[in-house]
Amino acid sequence: MTRTVARPDAIAAEIIERTGGEIRLALPLGLGKPVTLVNALTRMAAASPDISLSIVTALTLERPDMSGDMARRFLEPAADRLFGTYPALDYARMLRDGTLPANIEVAEFFMQAGRWLKVPLMQRHYMPANYTHAFERLRDWNPNVVMQLLAPLPDGGFSLSCNTDISSDLIRERRAGEMEFLLVGETNARLPAMDGPEARIAAGEVDLLHDDGPGFDLFSVPKRPVGLTEHAIGLHVARTIRDGGTLQIGIGAIGDAVAHALMLRHAGKAAEVHAVTPFATDGFSESGAFDTGLYAVTEMLVDGILRLFEAGIVRREVDGAAIHAGFFVDCRDFYHRLAALPEADRRRIRMMPVSFTNQLYGDEPAKRAARRDARFVNAAMKATLLGGLVSDVTSGGQEVSGIGGQFNFIEQAFALRGARSVITLPATRTRAGKTGSNIVWSHPHESVPRQYRDVVVTEYGIADLRGRRDEDAVAAMLRITDSRFQGDLLEQAKSAGKISRDFRIPDAWQRNTPETLRDWLGPFDLPDFPFGTDFDDVERQLLPALDHLSEVEGSRTALAGLVLRGLRDGASRDAALARMGLDAPDTMRDRLSAWALRGALARQR
Repeated sequence: MTRTVARPDAIAAEIIERTGGEIRLALPLGLGKPVTLVNALTRMAAASPDISLSIVTALTLERPDMSGDMARRFLEPAADRLFGTYPALDYARMLRDGTLPANIEVAEFFMQAGRWLKVPLMQRHYMPANYTHAFERLRDWNPNVVMQLLAPLPDGGFSLSCNTDISSDLIRERRAGEMEFLLVGETNARLPAMDGPEARIAAGEVDLLHDDGPGFDLFSVPKRPVGLTEHAIGLHVARTIRDGGTLQIGIGAIGDAVAHALMLRHAGKAAEVHAVTPFATDGFSESGAFDTGLYAVTEMLVDGILRLFEAGIVRREVDGAAIHAGFFVDCRDFYHRLAALPEADRRRIRMMPVSFTNQLYGDEPAKRAARRDARFVNAAMKATLLGGLVSDVTSGGQEVSGIGGQFNFIEQAFALRGARSVITLPATRTRAGKTGSNIVWSHPHESVPRQYRDVVVTEYGIADLRGRRDEDAVAAMLRITDSRFQGDLLEQAKSAGKISRDFRIPDAWQRNTPETLRDWLGPFDLPDFPFGTDFDDVERQLLPALDHLSEVEGSRTALAGLVLRGLRDGASRDAALARMGLDAPDTMRDRLSAWALRGALARQR
């Protein structure tokens, strides 16, 4: 029977008493963490060295790093508006400032991208696991406490809402008597209450409950601008999607670009863009409206998929659902729209465990029949010329994020007839003022080996690699590589004996430049924020300038060039400079920052 306790400290004390102070705590990925209860338990454990608290989780949500001068000036005044007043997790703060006591340990199998690169304890405790294997890791670890943020249902029960992903499998094992743990919940009325058999738990199944009324503000992921690079990738991906098929896409600018391109295609507005593409043809030509509609099966329910559902593009139903998903975390507008859907529509979005969404095991014939013509669209950081993928780790072995479910969907793409794995990445990156290629000859830590190479997309087109010989795969990847790097990569391939010595880059492939991209897409006035944004007009103006400043950080030459350009800039920048607190700089450092920002803003013209 559920015991509702008003004080979080009282729940923490009871957990300690009922576990004997040896606590193995499983927390959901991302949004589903009951922060109030977790912090109460963390504080109590930190104050009592005889308590052992071991936490296994993933995706601890935090605001971006604001330690840099420009990041602080831009983000701090707008932080609550952009990210919500979501409370910080004490264990994350302790990990960052080096105060986490020895009796508390934290391990994650997926990390917020780039946030833990310089925290040795998190790097050492990272657990590499495909998403579908995380449940097995947890089961073997045998947690004695599982905590979850819950959405109250009208009948007195609860919804797992944003995190059926692993929680529903843990609870199923508990119901079957295969696992034994305390199920501890914290209610939050702001969570969209997703119903359905996998998302619903009865009131009596929760052992300890903190009913906090409306609850804390949910973490919001602000929309990032969708630039020409992302729009181009989205437009290319849209040509791979078959009407009546199955779709999975991820969060972020590329996911938004793909969803926007599919909406353009459905409205009959993409054909004119594709008709004037300057890049080499690639054999993909899916077009036209989605008369049958798509079915979405995805580990992460993202805003792009919800937009496609609202637009009637995602509408093909499987067992009464047009969308099956494992978890969600997105922007506040996403939460509001999801909660405001008519009940009949919300029932067509069914939250499921990742054991359902990310693999074919379990009722395999039905899954195969449902997931026809699947296109699983995911992102990589780098790709090798031979088709290997780098999605989660640096060349030095530092974990950037985690493999998550990417390999699960790639495996499905090879197991399902007519399915394809579509991997997206910008062709280049710029760091410390130097532009490099994201398509490389080799990388010491491949996330996905080249045996699983399939479809790779950059802004310059699509490389179809499945089943092709190495020399053909090398040529296909060169065709979508930025032209500034094709020559060096070709020489490396020739030196390795992977392509003929007399191979030459065709003229049609040598147009892969940012200038060509601007000439192609510039006239179409594609939106920077196709699905809205929490940034105001001045902040939207500042974003690309700040991105450029970040790219050149560490390069004295590049920064000096921006300062010089800023000194010569005669345009009015009053609103932008005032927003950054640089309209009246009173130190030389601030003057240099103001001039550099002026230079970056002038560069956008």
